[in-house]
Amino acid sequence: MTSTFTEAILFSTLAGIAIPAGAFLAQVDRLLPRWMLEEFRHSVIAFGGGALFSAIALVLVPEGTDRVGPIVALVLFGAGGLVFGMLDHHLSQGQGSVSQFLAMMLDYVPEAMALGAMLVGEADIALLLAALIALQNLPEGFNAWREMSADRHHPNLIWIFIAMVPVGPLATLTGLLVLSELPGVLGGIMLFSAGGILYLLFEDVAPRVPLKRKWGPPMGAVLGFMLGLAGHLALQ
Repeated sequence: MTSTFTEAILFSTLAGIAIPAGAFLAQVDRLLPRWMLEEFRHSVIAFGGGALFSAIALVLVPEGTDRVGPIVALVLFGAGGLVFGMLDHHLSQGQGSVSQFLAMMLDYVPEAMALGAMLVGEADIALLLAALIALQNLPEGFNAWREMSADRHHPNLIWIFIAMVPVGPLATLTGLLVLSELPGVLGGIMLFSAGGILYLLFEDVAPRVPLKRKWGPPMGAVLGFMLGLAGHLALQ
């Protein structure tokens, strides 16, 4: 159990570090030539959106529906969209936006819980899932930073992203020590999160992607989904 505990902390910490790493990359993107900046930023937003959509389609919904009944699955998925729709509406009344940050955490936390549950008997698959989570967190951290840094009410913003690193180990340990014995609860969390991500994806993330006469952003969405698909196929 000690080695499993250590693996849980190590894998999830490595996945979580990708969040502030993405935020750091968002600060140095100005090194790109001016003509590349706009298309690059839109492409990364699209890539993150594709990765989020793949998390819904390939991880959260399939894994969630395997653990709960069909009626409960539908109710929880719809409830996730409704609750985060109301939350997003409430937050949008203030200044600034945190939709991409919320979507990132709705993806990161349940997947980290699933990582912990998998460590009980599928350590090799759990390592692969940790790598997939890290690859998703990098562009999602980038996009969340770009969105939130436009709000001047966050003078110490980087510390918010750094503080997200230990969230992963806490979620993974919860999955390892508690939710591995409660598959229905884990499935419910996944479906609720999937509904919330889908709402935020179409409300805020996808509308930021279009850029006329540019092929990079839509291709970024394809590549982002391909990342999730590659991980899904490897996990099989």
